[in-house]
Amino acid sequence: MVRLDRLVNVLGGYGLRLARCPVPRSTELGSVVLPEEIGGRAVAGDVLLAVGAGSVGQAVEWAVAARAAVVLVRGRDDPGDGAERPVAVVLVDPAVSWSAVTAVVHGLVLEGRETESGRGPTDLFALADSLAEAVGGAVTIEDRLSRVLAYSRQQQHADRARAETILGRQAPESLMALFAGAGVLAHLGASDEPVFVPADPGHGLNGRMVVAVRAGRELLGSVWVACPEPLDGARRTALTDGARTAALHLLRSRASADLERQVETDLVLRLLEGTADAAVVVSRLGLPPGPVRVIAVRADLTGQERHAALLLAFDRATTGFGWSRPGRSALAADSLYTVLPGEDVDAARGWIGSLRAAVEPRVTLCAGISAPAEPGELPAARREADECLALHETRHADRLPPAYEESWDDILLQRLRAAARSGRAPARGPVAELRRHDTGHGTRYVDTLRAWLHAQGDPAEAGKRLGVHENTVRYRLRKMTELTTLDLRDGGKRLALVIELAALDRS
Repeated sequence: MVRLDRLVNVLGGYGLRLARCPVPRSTELGSVVLPEEIGGRAVAGDVLLAVGAGSVGQAVEWAVAARAAVVLVRGRDDPGDGAERPVAVVLVDPAVSWSAVTAVVHGLVLEGRETESGRGPTDLFALADSLAEAVGGAVTIEDRLSRVLAYSRQQQHADRARAETILGRQAPESLMALFAGAGVLAHLGASDEPVFVPADPGHGLNGRMVVAVRAGRELLGSVWVACPEPLDGARRTALTDGARTAALHLLRSRASADLERQVETDLVLRLLEGTADAAVVVSRLGLPPGPVRVIAVRADLTGQERHAALLLAFDRATTGFGWSRPGRSALAADSLYTVLPGEDVDAARGWIGSLRAAVEPRVTLCAGISAPAEPGELPAARREADECLALHETRHADRLPPAYEESWDDILLQRLRAAARSGRAPARGPVAELRRHDTGHGTRYVDTLRAWLHAQGDPAEAGKRLGVHENTVRYRLRKMTELTTLDLRDGGKRLALVIELAALDRS
């Protein structure tokens, strides 16, 4: 089951457009039907695919008869026919086939319950096996970024390039450069016809036939067949038919993945914002009971907007269905949040390392890790992760991401420095006066005071820190008391001096 709002948002990515919506967008949809009658009565369902409708008005009348809340009808414009009827109208772009639309809608509406508990993707490997038998060569199916989605067991005409692609889960850069130089990638972006790539022994390539996998105008991926010469006749037809079938598989898989991400995001945000049924939400996410950590991540991609890098990180963090990932993730504002089960801080850092390895090398990741928390404590854990993230951003990104229980002192000082930068540091008082004297006279009174406080009042230790004799330290302390109202005998004032100096050290 899926809400109308979700259906409309996802379909918008496939070239469909909501023309009008006289029903609540929170309407739940649980069934999909075609315009047909059984025993003289229209088959009822929540979503009607108006295949064959001559007009929007006719499609709306069919939807009313089927008691549907939304109707999908082919067209570019809505003339307003049947506008008084309580049926939402979604227009299907003429370039998108009804087969593709059916795959997406079924993936969203009928498989919604399965995705909430972590459903696996459709079996592209079975498709690769059957296609390999039909064309007589080893097959790989890739997405539009040339990442391997599936491959056949058959190894006929397999070569070193295929092995490297499968082992690396993506075509090597040298091979991608070869395909780009030969115009293969440009061809895939513009044409649905297969193209042959001749053998290249230097790259371990015995020859390839490749065809685009497309839904309407959108390139979803490609199908590659290892073959020493171009396919023709029935084998070529089998390849093009296989690409169309692969498109339906990819559409259903992506629609289900989109729905799972949306369900997951909603549940994770409920935990991070605070909810009375936190334990129930954790169970719905498929996480084991017990302590968890919150990880906050920000991403930056050289030469592009930060938002693009963050979306890329979110895509990698949520790749695979629930049962295949340790954590659950959500996007909020400019950060990616992941709830990771367990107390082991090394496991949290390992997760961040895996995410860093999965994104493009140009992406820079900064992250912060909360202390272990029970499900009901996650709003506080989110704040801890945010503060650790802010701390990591002040350091070099290659350093270990800070965890709250290890870095609470640095975070406290960071808060003080933030207050100092906002203009709330004292403009008068001993430290401010000594700082002005140092600036005007070239003295080192502030450094001396800091060293003496860190040495807990030991002039000899302070002198070692400064590289001067302990008597020099004593002399400077006497001069400070003459210049300011400095009272080093008062424990409360000494504590205030330590705090003020720490806050101003990096402000």
